[in-house]
Amino acid sequence: MAEVQTGKAAGKGKGRSSAGATAELASAESLTVPRDYVPRLRKHYEEVVRPALIKEFGYKNALEVPHVEKIVLNMGVGEAVNDTKKVTTAAADLALIAGQRPVITRARLAISSFKVRENMPIGAKVTLRKIRMYEFMDRLVTIALPRIRDFRGLNPKSFDGSGNFAMGIKEHLVFPEIDYDKVESVLGMDIIVCTTAKTDDEARALLRAFNFPFRQ
Repeated sequence: MAEVQTGKAAGKGKGRSSAGATAELASAESLTVPRDYVPRLRKHYEEVVRPALIKEFGYKNALEVPHVEKIVLNMGVGEAVNDTKKVTTAAADLALIAGQRPVITRARLAISSFKVRENMPIGAKVTLRKIRMYEFMDRLVTIALPRIRDFRGLNPKSFDGSGNFAMGIKEHLVFPEIDYDKVESVLGMDIIVCTTAKTDDEARALLRAFNFPFRQ
């Protein structure tokens, strides 16, 4: 899995109450868009990316051209072992980043050495599709990744053999939706971009056409 780092030091801000975090969850979920709205990257795919992939790989049918199917964001909260309210705060931050209410993930098994009980909340995840997927991808490529200090590009080998790409971000502060002064703790997150590509080469070409900054 590719891992990228940010240059900001971890620290604590003013913090938020559990009620405040819940309100932010509801606020992020209530956002709506016009029915005729077309995300910038969706338009870019139809006008630029798809024709380029057809030319490069020689697809005979437009339906063969790979596309991004979904993006999964996963945020683990190690501090939840001592304070389960940390998960609610993390979920609120993830909702702000994704624009969609996340699902709380829970431990399947009890692990006494880590003080983890069965069914204990340990993180949050969200699956983005269609409009929210394209909007998140746009913010990731144009805003979040460039804010990472000493960023040297994404690992072009971080594909799973089935056309899906995974990367990790150590500090969620790179996303503009997060207010540094209100953050209780800096959290990392995994980002999995799932495509319909049959090979890693096709998936890599697809994401590169969306300006994913892979290392050369």
